Amino acid sequence: MQNEENHLTDEIAIQGLRPFGTSIFTEMSVLANQHGAVNLSQGFPDFDGPRSIREKAAEALVRGPNQYVLSYGIPVFREAVARKMKRFHDLDVDPDTEITVTSGATEALAATLLGILETDDEVILLEPSYDSYAPVAVMAGAKIRYVSLDAPDFSLPREKLAETFNGNTKAILINNPQNPCCKTYNREELSFIGELCKKYDAYAVGDEVYEHLVYDGHKHLSLLHVPELKNRCFVVSSTAKTFSMTGWKIGYVIAAPNLTNAVRMSHQFLTFCGQGPLQEAMAFAIDFPDSYYHELLADYTKKRDRLSDALASLGLKVFPTAGTYYLLVDIRSLGYDDDVSFCRMLTEKGGVAAIPCSCFWNNRSRGKELVRFCFCKKDETLEEAINRLSAFFGRR
Repeated sequence: MQNEENHLTDEIAIQGLRPFGTSIFTEMSVLANQHGAVNLSQGFPDFDGPRSIREKAAEALVRGPNQYVLSYGIPVFREAVARKMKRFHDLDVDPDTEITVTSGATEALAATLLGILETDDEVILLEPSYDSYAPVAVMAGAKIRYVSLDAPDFSLPREKLAETFNGNTKAILINNPQNPCCKTYNREELSFIGELCKKYDAYAVGDEVYEHLVYDGHKHLSLLHVPELKNRCFVVSSTAKTFSMTGWKIGYVIAAPNLTNAVRMSHQFLTFCGQGPLQEAMAFAIDFPDSYYHELLADYTKKRDRLSDALASLGLKVFPTAGTYYLLVDIRSLGYDDDVSFCRMLTEKGGVAAIPCSCFWNNRSRGKELVRFCFCKKDETLEEAINRLSAFFGRR
């Protein structure tokens, strides 16, 4: 009887998330490990960030205390985030009432959506969209409406978006810079979204974790820069991408005080608090001089260009990367039209793992011609991948 009850509980627990299955990132990383492939699939560096950050964390860990910290984050970290927002974005943020520290950006998104959504509220997701967005919205009891960005430049489909907003729309989620299509939203696009949110009394949730990886002389544009979104936006970011410490999971949400209260209400029942020593170390990192941020961007620009040139030389159509540390390619130029089978073949036989992009659409028949490679790797890793790709496609 007990086993039957446990089984029933398991069924209830997973029913809502059953359609999403196992993350494609897990699947491809496992496959890469099985075949000894160079892993250009999952978006984490194969190197650690600056040693001084790790030393700061070790010092704080040994010094202690190592107990629960304030649920919404230690003051020194929140103050560092506020300084960063002023320094890089000329935005004034109150560290005490407008910043909530979370266990990574994924928990930040969960805390935000769980804090503002009621059952049967509608959430708009712009496709292609990162694979955690829909499951988190479903956990919050929301109904999802999908709007696909317009290829080939993935511009905002304004007419379609305006038709999708309605009286039940509670939120729209915007990833800027965008993963996987590597675009950055311009001011006109964000203002258009802001007008719709204002008209329908909806919220905008911005996933801005790649804010410091915007290329070619352009600057990141935050939702907090959009006047129409004043007091109705949540900005989610993280230290993971900027400081190459994805395993530390130090993220945060910035929002107006009344909206921050909603985030903190749900956050306290998710993880309650993050790791004090790691927050302390990341506060130290955020205050690095401008030279660190310039060098980070310059290094990733070189990696982007090196891999982009190599993929193009193989005959792949490479889309421009305006932001993030990914490259998107169209495999039809090499005679393929099934991204999943292509990525499995490339991993097993070519020794390089990438991500099939149909997983970023609700309708998996979309995006089957697109594959994503990440370039947040050591130079020697990228060179090995390029050599393997060249050998596999026979175009040395």
